[in-house]
Amino acid sequence: MDETDTRLIGYLRKDGRASLARISADLGLARNTVRKRMERLQQSGEVAGFTVLTRSDIATHPVRGLMMLEIAGRGTEKIARWLRQIPQVQAVHSTNGAWDLIAEVGTETLEDFDRVLTDIRRQGEITKSETSLLLSTRR
Repeated sequence: MDETDTRLIGYLRKDGRASLARISADLGLARNTVRKRMERLQQSGEVAGFTVLTRSDIATHPVRGLMMLEIAGRGTEKIARWLRQIPQVQAVHSTNGAWDLIAEVGTETLEDFDRVLTDIRRQGEITKSETSLLLSTRR
């Protein structure tokens, strides 16, 4: 991959449905160059596919954060299942290092966010947590 491929992939991340003519005009490349590069990127596996983002994929809660959790003993799977049942928890990630799980939390207000964090911390298997608010997201 070179700088042109990187620019092309960046463009496709923003608008995967753009026409070859549009991409070539915006990137200052020949249409045939864009077509050949896209084909090569797909054949090499660098571009694995294209997808659709729905409104719910990009709609964010006004208050969002990542809650890192340390779980006592072997309770990680139990806590992960429990977390996935909480409506304000958008995703649960297993990880390595100091934390066992990371929960993505989104709420309408700081008060709701605080309530969710408090409820999660009250679980007996959770021995330690640290939360970071997400201030902005760049795609």
